[in-house]
Amino acid sequence: MERNELYPIFLKVAQLNVLIVGGGNVALEKLTFLLKSSPNAKVSMIALEFLDDTALLAKQHNIVLTTAAYEPKYLEGNHMVVATTDDVGVNEQVYRDCRARHILVNVADNPPFCDFYMGGIVTKGNVKVAISTNGKSPTTAKRLRQFFEDVIPDNIDDLVKNLNLYRKTIKGDFEEKVETLNEFTKGLVNKKEQN
Repeated sequence: MERNELYPIFLKVAQLNVLIVGGGNVALEKLTFLLKSSPNAKVSMIALEFLDDTALLAKQHNIVLTTAAYEPKYLEGNHMVVATTDDVGVNEQVYRDCRARHILVNVADNPPFCDFYMGGIVTKGNVKVAISTNGKSPTTAKRLRQFFEDVIPDNIDDLVKNLNLYRKTIKGDFEEKVETLNEFTKGLVNKKEQN
């Protein structure tokens, strides 16, 4: 059986520089997705032209738009790049240029040219669940996102905040605190008893 070997991480994109190469519908989709999850993300974009909706969103979020053809010099100072142009050659050049500079890169709709995927995300307060299908089925990730949005209670953030306060009152070393919290929270997960 094939296995998803991706390592999930949660990036503080308000502290990183993200570049989106392209200004069309895919670029707008990636920008919207990024800002929905991280409204304070530090993003810049470069393209020959931008959609009106992209320009409006950029203005609302202080996104820097550069109207120009892609050149490797635009990668300087960026930590992550998403290539979204409709020119396969340009996207693959962005990939090669990023790899040579050790910059994480995602070429939209081209899994072999991706260091990372942008999966489905569910956010409820401080709780965030990310979903990956290993780049195989964005539609499945979307449906799973909808499922988790329905099953994770809206008041989960209250629980998280209360547990954080409780955690600060627990005495003992790290292992004792973990054991206490595990015991306290085991009722959150309903397990079927083995017969």
